[in-house]
Parts: sequence; C-alpha cells; structure tokens
Amino acid sequence: MMKMFLSLSLISTSIFMFFLNHPFSMGLMILIQTLFMCMLSSMLINTYWFSYILFLIFLGGLLVLFIYVSSIASNELFKISLFNKSFFFLLFLLLIISFFFKNNLFWMNFSFNDEMNNFFNLFLFFNNEFNFNLSKLYNEQTYMLTLMMIVYLFITLIAVVKITNIFFGPLRSNF
Repeated sequence: MMKMFLSLSLISTSIFMFFLNHPFSMGLMILIQTLFMCMLSSMLINTYWFSYILFLIFLGGLLVLFIYVSSIASNELFKISLFNKSFFFLLFLLLIISFFFKNNLFWMNFSFNDEMNNFFNLFLFFNNEFNFNLSKLYNEQTYMLTLMMIVYLFITLIAVVKITNIFFGPLRSNF
C-alpha cells in the first residue's frame, strides 16, 4: 500500500511539474520527487544506502541550483494559483481511483525466486563469477524501478532546461 501511495505521489508531482513557472517551485517539486523516489527505491531494493546517497547527491545539486537562482531571480513574486492547486488534487484523486481499479499484477514480488534463477542458469551462456551481466537488472521484476528512474531523470532534465533558457540572454547580468 505504501508503494502504491509513493508511486501515485511521484506520478502526480511529475505531471504537476509541467504547470509550474517559478524556479523555486520547480526546485521544490524536484526535491519532493527526489524524496519520493528515494523512499520508493529503498522499499524496492531493501537497502537504504543507495537511496540515501541518491538523496544527498540531489540535495547538494539543488542547493547549488537554489543559490544560483536566488541570486538571479530574487525579486520575483512566488504565487500558487487556485487552478494549479485544484488541478494537482484532481490529478492525484484520478490516479488513486485508476490504480484501485487496476488489477494487482502491477505490484509483483520484487525478490528473485527459484524459477527465475533456473531461467538465468539455463539460458545464459556466460554464467560464471567473473562475468557480470545486466540481465538481472533489466528483468520483468525490476523494470518498473528502472522505468521510474528514467522518467525521473527526464523530468529533471526538462526542469533544468526550462530554468536555464538561453534565448533570454545571460543568466547573470554584468553590471
């Protein structure tokens, strides 16, 4: 249930990111998405060190970005419109309803079982301790985590490109 709530929150904040136009609100959404992604990855992988390191890296990058943006756009007003609030809550409610009607195959067991290990032993030719293969990383049990990380990095790329628009001149004026 907690995995479903975190994924719904992650999807809704990713969609809500397209309606933000202030750099501080975009940075806050990236921070919230990072927190949700780290919590979800710690539940799926069953270790917390990867999510902790990921959160610290993104937090350091966001602090540098916050200092840079606050020195450039310090006088802009930060407003959240009623449309954005209502759209966010409506989108979140719609996602919750759609996931309740979906079948339970989405939340599979993410641990390796004997059938899967037998499959890897039978069909992989280079199956010794010296060769590293990525088939255990990109399998049908962990594909959702991989896809969510890809989407998360893509949304972060869009936010950075939207914040630093080159057609409006230099980001910092020289006076």
